[in-house]
Amino acid sequence: MGVSDSGPVPPAPGELNYGSYLELDRILESQHPRSAPAEHDEMLFIVIHQAYELWFKQILHEFDKVERDLSSNDLYGAIHTFKRLRTIVKVLVEQMDILETMTPMSFTSFRDRLDTSSGFQSVQYRIFEFRLGYKREPMMRYFDESHHGHDRLVAAWEGRTIGDHFLEFLRQRGVRIPAELLDRDLQQPFPANESVQRGLLHLYRSEPSVAILLELMTDFDEGVQEWRYRHVKLVERTIGQKKGTGGSMGVEFLKKSLFLPAFPDLWAMRHEL
Repeated sequence: MGVSDSGPVPPAPGELNYGSYLELDRILESQHPRSAPAEHDEMLFIVIHQAYELWFKQILHEFDKVERDLSSNDLYGAIHTFKRLRTIVKVLVEQMDILETMTPMSFTSFRDRLDTSSGFQSVQYRIFEFRLGYKREPMMRYFDESHHGHDRLVAAWEGRTIGDHFLEFLRQRGVRIPAELLDRDLQQPFPANESVQRGLLHLYRSEPSVAILLELMTDFDEGVQEWRYRHVKLVERTIGQKKGTGGSMGVEFLKKSLFLPAFPDLWAMRHEL
């Protein structure tokens, strides 16, 4: 776009501009409150959750890169990507502050309009959990082949986690990785291991640049746990012990995932630092 003495020159018909590049017409026309008469806070509820799904999409995009970084022993690439991931998770937590301006009574005023829909059905969030190693077989029952993204979900269920790629990085840095970790059942939780922890301690002491990466990974892991905690408390203060929408299991189910680390070895050896 050019600028004349009288101001910006409008784009020619068909020329790419800000709105068409970002497809703003499609995005801004995708909020459809169901309450009638309209409940003011339903728009906030929709926009916040759409924003979360966009951030989940970006996080999964960054997961692809950080797995490549780790497996190829690209230390500085991994540092950069985990720094970005950590920052995005901070935004996820901060968005809770906005959602918490909606009172329980405000949510109740349109909750019945959600019908069977629930955040429990977010394919992207389930992929996020699987790729961090939190795989629960019962979750697969809620996503049949009709769900958009089903193939990606199955791939995440069957595939390696970021923790597995992290082991590959550590092996290339001279850490001895026990065979039971390399050959483990990929659907099982990622266990802490003393041999890996000894290797991590050595890297902390001998390679300061690697220590920066390890601390960023710990920051990211802590941020994910903080987001889960804030989510549980938000649900608890909004609906108490009621079941979630769509028949989801509510607060008690969400509590089961609290404080589960993606990188357990980084936490298990903190007392040695």
